[in-house]
Amino acid sequence: MQLQAFANETGLNICVSHFPPGTGKWNKIEHRLFSYISINWRGKPLESLLVILGLIGATVTKTGLRVKAVFDEKQYETGIKISDDELTKCKITRNSFHREWNYWGTFQNVGFPLRRHIF
Repeated sequence: MQLQAFANETGLNICVSHFPPGTGKWNKIEHRLFSYISINWRGKPLESLLVILGLIGATVTKTGLRVKAVFDEKQYETGIKISDDELTKCKITRNSFHREWNYWGTFQNVGFPLRRHIF
């Protein structure tokens, strides 16, 4: 419901892709960065979350790719249930590749002149 509200509010079509559990290696950017993060904090005591975030945030690859790390202190509600009736009000299009994990939240025309995409 919040994805649909955001899509409607911004006029964006939003592509959502979930990686299945245990498949961080599928994320090529994460995979490329992890070795640089490991090199950056090698031999340094990971004494606190702030130290860890600082070391991760100071990471730069040979090609200049920089890492941004922030601590999100927000508490997120879990266990939210969406009824079938509420779900039918959302304009969701399943992707052809792994339909169970990938889909589009498409905005419902509420006066927006342009359709844009976020990937």
